[in-house]
Amino acid sequence: MTVAAILLAYAVGVSTLGARMLARADWTARAPLLGILTYLAAAWSVVATLGLVGLTLAVHATALGSALSQLIGACVLRLRATYATPGGAVAAGAGLALAGGVAVRTALTAASQLHVTRRQALRHARTARLVGHPEPALGAVLVEHWQPAAYCVAGRHPTVILTTGALQVLAPGQLDAVLAHERAHLAWRHHRLVAMARISRRALPFLPLMRDTEAQVERLVELHADDAATQTRDPGSLATALVVLAAAASAPVPAAPVLASAATDAVHRIHRLLHPAEPLDRTRRLLLRAVVAALVLGPLVMALAPAVLALALGRVPHA
Repeated sequence: MTVAAILLAYAVGVSTLGARMLARADWTARAPLLGILTYLAAAWSVVATLGLVGLTLAVHATALGSALSQLIGACVLRLRATYATPGGAVAAGAGLALAGGVAVRTALTAASQLHVTRRQALRHARTARLVGHPEPALGAVLVEHWQPAAYCVAGRHPTVILTTGALQVLAPGQLDAVLAHERAHLAWRHHRLVAMARISRRALPFLPLMRDTEAQVERLVELHADDAATQTRDPGSLATALVVLAAAASAPVPAAPVLASAATDAVHRIHRLLHPAEPLDRTRRLLLRAVVAALVLGPLVMALAPAVLALALGRVPHA
């Protein structure tokens, strides 16, 4: 089996079986940040792998040409045997097209997504500052509106936005917990994690893992912000505030790159705050970190291992 076939099998496995395993995993809610990193590592591992599939298909007819053969001598025989794929120049051309297509689509998707997100965030933050007024005591911009809402807008001017409706329905402790949740979003740069998930989905929307990653990262950043807020605030106050905000949310939060305190899976979040699960033990956390590292480095190791082995073995007899 060629290196390209191994890489392709890896990409298919991670994007299908990996997606199912992650969907069934209950540990992600107990360690949201690790869950986010695992989803992102898996998604971007697939993107990188598909690019490497194309490069390894092309390597026999391009990178391992006569000039390189003269440079590294008989080792090229072993490299050619390892990386060779049926089809010759046709396979090489298809490989280059695949690698180039993945790279270009990912780059264009990332550029477009980041540009739109930054523009919308800047516009939304400026609008909020125009129609509202800063409240230094709250660390937020207060907007006159009957609907209770609290959310943050990231970007060049990170802003926590609070409506007068929220001030009226939330008790002081509840309001403090909600604001801590929003500040956690900004402090941990959750908008960047969501953007990475969104880019991977738009780059390869036909893969199950990519479709799941965006939704799961959006869910997990809320849980992570809850955990960060309850390190210094009462979990019960935040849970009660979520009930109040969810009950009052008869209209959607404005369409913008915002992270809202009661917008994602409120019932599960409330139950989790009131009945926290046992945190993951150290051994399991280390194992999950190793999985993340394997997902990040795995494709490159699989692509380069045969070449490194061939070069390490030195010269081989000419056939």
